[in-house]
Amino acid sequence: MQWSTDWGLRGRMAFTMFLLFGLYLAFVGALVSFYDAGMLTVLVLMGGFSLVQYFFSDKLALRSMGARKVAPDEEPELHRKIERLSQQADLPKPTVAVADSQVPNAFATGRNQKNATVCVTSGLQRTLSDEELEGVLAHELAHVKNRDVMVMTIASFLSTIAFFVVRWGWLFAGDDRNSPPVWVAIVVSLVVWVVSFLLIRALSRYREYAADRGAASITGNPSALASALMRIDRRMDNVPKEDLRDQAEMNAFFIIPIRSGLIGKLASTHPPMDKRIEKLRELEAEMETV
Repeated sequence: MQWSTDWGLRGRMAFTMFLLFGLYLAFVGALVSFYDAGMLTVLVLMGGFSLVQYFFSDKLALRSMGARKVAPDEEPELHRKIERLSQQADLPKPTVAVADSQVPNAFATGRNQKNATVCVTSGLQRTLSDEELEGVLAHELAHVKNRDVMVMTIASFLSTIAFFVVRWGWLFAGDDRNSPPVWVAIVVSLVVWVVSFLLIRALSRYREYAADRGAASITGNPSALASALMRIDRRMDNVPKEDLRDQAEMNAFFIIPIRSGLIGKLASTHPPMDKRIEKLRELEAEMETV
């Protein structure tokens, strides 16, 4: 399906990434000014750690969810759906995984389009109709096509460094750990971490809108995804609290984040449900007029 590009969404994503880039340039300059080569060594080491995490993101995500890869003879219908949707999205078929969980959710992970995994929970399969499940799977494939794992890993790297400096920076200052410049650097790192945290969460929300739009493009059926989101949202109220706590660390990956009453809109990885559904309804109307 074809429709006009959402330039407003693209503009907001570009502006957010521009702000992150500027913030990180200032941050690196501050670190170089206040620390010696010891901190730069730590930056290199943590960069290597982030690369390892990036290349093994699929295995780490599946392990944290207790998910397992499934063969076509184990989940033939799920494989057929993902294979067909992958062809429609012009993507290689990803690895298929299932997590035995009552939480109705799904996520995509992997470092690139050729090394991707789409995982669904058993709770999701029991909750959704075939059309709704296809809408959710298309949303996850849109994340793969948009290379969102790579984008968010790059966006988060220096934010992680900033948090590290806030917590442990004084250890690398040697005899100067009580000097004003060192504490200025730690305060600067704290500001960078807080601001970048909010910017990264905003970027994550924009990526979710983009994946919703991509799912509508793949299936040509925005209403199916909208219906799936509403059904999953209602089902979340009946999920045991211990299951929600066990999987809370995967919030950024899920199609719908596990609710937490302490997290405000600015700190959410996903847009408000009503806004996502409203956008999908607009897409449906737009597609009907083409």
